[in-house]
Amino acid sequence: MDKKKSLLKAIPFLLLLAGGALPMRSQNLWITNDTAAHNLVWEEKLRKRIDFLSDTLCAGRATGTAGGNEAAFWITAHFRRAGLMPFDSSFVKHVFAGQGLVGHNIAGMLPGSLTEPCDSYIIVGAHYDHLGILGGRMYPGADNNASGVAAMLSLAEMFSTMKSVGRVYGKNIIFVAFDAKEMNMAGSQAFWRMLDNGELTDPLSGKRISVEQICAMVNIEQLGSSLAPLASGRKDYLIVLGNGTLPENRRKLLHQCNRFYGTELEISETYYGSEKFTEVFYGISDQKVFADNGIPAVFFTSGITLNTFKTYDTTRTLDLPVLRKRIILMFHWLEKLIG
Repeated sequence: MDKKKSLLKAIPFLLLLAGGALPMRSQNLWITNDTAAHNLVWEEKLRKRIDFLSDTLCAGRATGTAGGNEAAFWITAHFRRAGLMPFDSSFVKHVFAGQGLVGHNIAGMLPGSLTEPCDSYIIVGAHYDHLGILGGRMYPGADNNASGVAAMLSLAEMFSTMKSVGRVYGKNIIFVAFDAKEMNMAGSQAFWRMLDNGELTDPLSGKRISVEQICAMVNIEQLGSSLAPLASGRKDYLIVLGNGTLPENRRKLLHQCNRFYGTELEISETYYGSEKFTEVFYGISDQKVFADNGIPAVFFTSGITLNTFKTYDTTRTLDLPVLRKRIILMFHWLEKLIG
């Protein structure tokens, strides 16, 4: 076991010698102690957050409803508590979703460095809206997509904590909870328009953020289930679409992190081995508008299950230990991506 650990620890340095060099700042990130970040994610905490978002108070989180607003207020409070910085003094950005409905994207930024402002950004998003109440029945949306929101909030806290202990990153992270995904992705479309029109101002530097400064977009949707495994039947799997849109020297990072940090998830870069389904599934979530505009966009999911869009999509159907492992892997991968 000791020899195996020593070999794993040597991987980044062997990669460097082999010519697959990562920036030196990223190399340093491989050998630091991440216990503080890992300790922020535990199963009961994830359960409580998903329970809240899928509870009757949020009533299915339909766009433009009181339940959707409850979820938005709750996410805003968590963004503030995580130390994210609001844009133009507000985390809330209105979304005109059609049919006379007004929703709210929730967005905040974690600067890569307070002393040396960065001029590049990576966006991490997850939609929080769902179907609401239809025909008198509530659709809780625990996996779709309370699980993705819980993962995003965990990542925000993990990065904030690592910065508080002195970690410095080469890119700023913009965290966004999208509304109106279930209304033709109106929330992500609205957020893209804000970027494209120069309506977002960096809360640290005071400069307008341009689309040319967005290095990548990461979307998280339906991350909490183990009910739709890959061909092997393993429950500890992860589907990652769009990894090939990243620069070539970044495409192996996820697999390297998976081995190095011992998460050892089974990873698929296609949607269950089908090129056609991969194309279709990649095009029906909030990364689409970014990918369509030439931004590298990576989509993390555990796939559609028989519970998707059902009234029994509840927390008890989720696999929280596996969700935790997925979040930890995503944290390490993102850290190397922005290092």
